[in-house]
Formats: sequence, structure tokens, C-alpha cells
Amino acid sequence: MCNNKAAHHGPTSDGHDSTRDAWEMRRVEEMSLHEAIDFCRACHRMGPFTNFNGNTFSAISRTLVANAGFEPLDQVVARSLAGHIVAGVADEEEVEAFRKLCGKLEG
Repeated sequence: MCNNKAAHHGPTSDGHDSTRDAWEMRRVEEMSLHEAIDFCRACHRMGPFTNFNGNTFSAISRTLVANAGFEPLDQVVARSLAGHIVAGVADEEEVEAFRKLCGKLEG
């Protein structure tokens, strides 16, 4: 698909190595869902790829939310909020709503 749209896909010279190093270090750590989504946001901001950083890290966040154990309606809301957080467009109200949903999972 990238070839059809003439979009270049590959690593960036300034963000790829630092993102890869951070990913390799953190991927083995246990973290809460909220921490994992925030880490996806940080990786997106580092811009490791020439294109599709948002799509890549949003897809990871959707997978994390899908496997978190939310009730169906909460999962829909959590997926939307997580996408906004990763994209960097969530306001404080949305971030707090996501934290509260994550709190439902913890107890």
C-alpha cells in the first residue's frame, strides 16, 4: 500500500535509535495500562519512522486495550481515549477519564 501511495516507509535518522533503545529497555518492564499507553505516546512523539508513527503506536494501544479485560462498553471508550492520548490530542479530562477506566481493572 505504501508503494501505491508513494509513501516512504523507514526509520528516521534522529528518532529511530533512541526510540528503539527506549522500547527495548521498557518492553520487559511491568507497567500499568495507563503507563503503557503513555509510553506509546512518548514513542510516537520521538518519531522513529518517516511516516505512520501515529498509526503504529495507536495500533499497539488498541491491542493493549483489547487485551486488558474491559467490559465491552468500557473497552470502546478506553480504545478511543487511548488513541487520543497516543496522538497527543487528549485534554486533561480525557486523560483522567482513561485513568479512571484503568482503575476499574485494578480493583
